Amino acid sequence: MHVILLERVENLGAIGDEVKVRDGFARNFLLPQKKALRATETNRKLFEARRADIEAKNAAARADAEKASGKIDGQSYVLIRQAGEAGQLYGSVSSRDIADEIVKTGAKVERSSVVLDKPIKTIGVYDLRVRLHAEVYANIKVNVARSTDEAERQARGENVIASAVEAQRADAEAQAKELAAASIANDPAARAE
Repeated sequence: MHVILLERVENLGAIGDEVKVRDGFARNFLLPQKKALRATETNRKLFEARRADIEAKNAAARADAEKASGKIDGQSYVLIRQAGEAGQLYGSVSSRDIADEIVKTGAKVERSSVVLDKPIKTIGVYDLRVRLHAEVYANIKVNVARSTDEAERQARGENVIASAVEAQRADAEAQAKELAAASIANDPAARAE
């Protein structure tokens, strides 16, 4: 199906471009969201008549998005979640969780604006993008941790999972040395030597 774009659509085109898309994409996304019109002679004339108005609305929306981008671009957000010893979360962190955390700071963000390729299922620090407008993105960091102390350690660049494994290994070695020393002290044959 041929459509005329009413706003910039990523990987498709800019305002006024006439593009060919799959019928389902047009019927289920572009047309209901008012991002495009069917490419008919009537709609072409209608678009050309309203083009200046459409571009002015887009410029205003872009200016608002750039203003909002200044508030959140480069910010770091901490999400405290329960996780196992290996750092695997009991559940996952979705775009809704991240959007809710951003909204708590006073910025207006829709959950669909958070670009999350797949849900976050382990603790760590993640670099994400927030799409505030078709042409405006903000980069944020999301720090998923089990506690605020762990979040601070992760923010400094420490790998808390590796640190925990190293601490467990050191504890096991210390216990092994204590047991060896205790068995030597209790064994009369070992004391005689």
